[in-house]
Amino acid sequence: MSDSLIIKNGRIIDPINTVDAQGDLLIIDGKIADSSAGVPADAEVVDARDCWVVPGLIDMHVHLREPGEEYKEDILSGTRAAASGGFTGVACMPNTSPVNDCRAVTSMIRTRAEHGACRVYPVGAISKKSRGESLAEFGEMAEAGIVAVSDDGLPVQNSQLMRRALEYAGDFDLPVISHSEEPSLSRGVMNEGEVSTRLGLKGIPSAAESIMVYREIALAEYTKKRVHIAHVSTAMSTDLIRSAKARGVRVTAETTPHYFTLTDEAVAGYDTNAKMNPPLRSEQDRQAIRQGLADGTFDAIATDHAPHSILEKEVEFDRAMNGIIGLETSLPLSLALVRDGVLDEQRLIELMSVNPAGILGLAAGSLSVGASADVTVIDPEIAFTYTEDQVVSKSKNSPFLGWKLQGRAILTVLAGRVMYNLRGKPRFPGSLAGR
Repeated sequence: MSDSLIIKNGRIIDPINTVDAQGDLLIIDGKIADSSAGVPADAEVVDARDCWVVPGLIDMHVHLREPGEEYKEDILSGTRAAASGGFTGVACMPNTSPVNDCRAVTSMIRTRAEHGACRVYPVGAISKKSRGESLAEFGEMAEAGIVAVSDDGLPVQNSQLMRRALEYAGDFDLPVISHSEEPSLSRGVMNEGEVSTRLGLKGIPSAAESIMVYREIALAEYTKKRVHIAHVSTAMSTDLIRSAKARGVRVTAETTPHYFTLTDEAVAGYDTNAKMNPPLRSEQDRQAIRQGLADGTFDAIATDHAPHSILEKEVEFDRAMNGIIGLETSLPLSLALVRDGVLDEQRLIELMSVNPAGILGLAAGSLSVGASADVTVIDPEIAFTYTEDQVVSKSKNSPFLGWKLQGRAILTVLAGRVMYNLRGKPRFPGSLAGR
């Protein structure tokens, strides 16, 4: 196989270098190369006519379930799902079994990821075993390769511990990712409102999120350290983050496609694939999330990819586990924002590649000459119906099954190696091994 690849005739969108133009992208020995210096005669050619050529997408919030719950997902299946969605990198949350709170677990994840289909960036726990009692050892995990700390899945209830986490993480230049939830208000199963009343299900008020978002902002402002707010779902939280940014607080935030696409009406029929935490909110909240994406309040679109088997989902709504898969639907659902005029193409790539790389301190998110050739080729017009037989993840818990979607990744390239090729066989020709 040639060590060079040229992606021809594509629309190259590279926000870091303020590029948005038709052209060719040359890759030699796993790096972006200057095509004006000549193209090797044996270069593999990919025709990207009518497609976008962009820096590899990065999902800064996924659950790969390994170690401990490999029947739901493992690193190989999760990274293949990511590559099929156009992602060249994912940051995996620490709520595994055992929790990623030490060097040994971090190292194991990184070793397993060497045979995956995209880069895996482990996130370490804030507290030991994510119990919220004492800080985990950030230093040794940083040495082993974590890119952030979080107790995602659980809030850090102790405000003093969260303050110390912000201060300690700052010593290692690690972002603290907050799962913002006030537990005493979160003892329900869906958003509190008209729909929960109609369905007879116990509700979770939007204040359960925004109260804790306010605390995280207050602590970040006081300590002058940075905090990242995960999976924002409400209008009130969006307003708090917008106001904090205007004051210069070091806060960044992400939201997910399900919060800007769905509302709590999706729970009608007691569909457990629409059960998640935070829960799907009202139409007012959905519109606020979309506005926050448009005006810069949000820095990233993440998936919160949370695989569960039928054992956890095909049960009564009250008993079902929270979470949905999202790696394979994130891009088409986000492209809908461009078609709706909420975002332009450059802003979308900032949200899905440039900004996640910046927040996590990754050498990624650009097509600069000399950079690692992590590239996603997107056909924004291709239409498809998302069905179970297309799902790459081990789990099938998606509320978007049966949806007609538009736009998807047709090629995912990592360090110059094709990891996913929608139009080729095999669709997953490569792995990270040897890179």
